[in-house]
Amino acid sequence: MRKLIVSTFLTLDGVMQAPGGPGEDDDGSFAHGGWSVNYWDDTMNEAMGAAMGKPFDLLLGRRTYDIFAAHWPHAPEDEAKPLNDATKYVVSRGRPSLAWRNSVLVEGEAAAGITALKQTDGPELQVHGSGDLIQTLLRHQLVDEYFLWIFPVVVGAGKRLFAGGTVPAGLNLVDSTVSSTGVLIGRYVPAGEIVTGSFELP
Repeated sequence: MRKLIVSTFLTLDGVMQAPGGPGEDDDGSFAHGGWSVNYWDDTMNEAMGAAMGKPFDLLLGRRTYDIFAAHWPHAPEDEAKPLNDATKYVVSRGRPSLAWRNSVLVEGEAAAGITALKQTDGPELQVHGSGDLIQTLLRHQLVDEYFLWIFPVVVGAGKRLFAGGTVPAGLNLVDSTVSSTGVLIGRYVPAGEIVTGSFELP
C-alpha cells in the first residue's frame, strides 16, 4: 500500500490559502497571498530537500496542478527535476489537457479512485496545495501522514486545512523542527478517535 502524505503550509490560525504569492488563489477576495515567502530559511530548504529527495508521486487537485504545470516545467532543472519526473495524478471533474509530462487523470469518483491508487505499487503519494481535494481525503480518512509547516502569522479569513471535511481524530507528532524564522515543521500521523477527559475535581 502506498502512503498518502498531505504537505501543507499553514498560518497559525489554520489558513492554507495562497501561501506562494498574490494571485495564486484570490477566492473570497483573499488579500494576503504570499504570506509564507518572507519566512524561508536554510532549515526549511533542508526539510523540503529531504522530502523531495526520496521517490514520490504527486496527487493534486486541478487548480494546484495548473499552478504547478505553469511553473515547474520552466524552472531550473536542479530544482524542478523531482517534480517533473514524478507521476502526477490529477483529480478533476473536468478533462484537463495534462500537458505536463507524466500526468494521469484519476478516473471516476475521487475517493474510490484514490483508494484504488493507494493499493497499487509505487512510491509515496504527496499532496501539495489542493485544498478542495484534501477535504475529500479527510472525509474518507485517506491521509496517512500530515507534513505541516506552521508559520507565525495570522490572516483571519481564508481556506483552512481542517475545514468541512474533517473527521474528529487525534494525531501523534512523530518529528519536528523549528526554523530560524519561527516556522514549526512537524510530521503527524492519525492516532484514532479523540480521547477526552476532565480537569474537574472529583
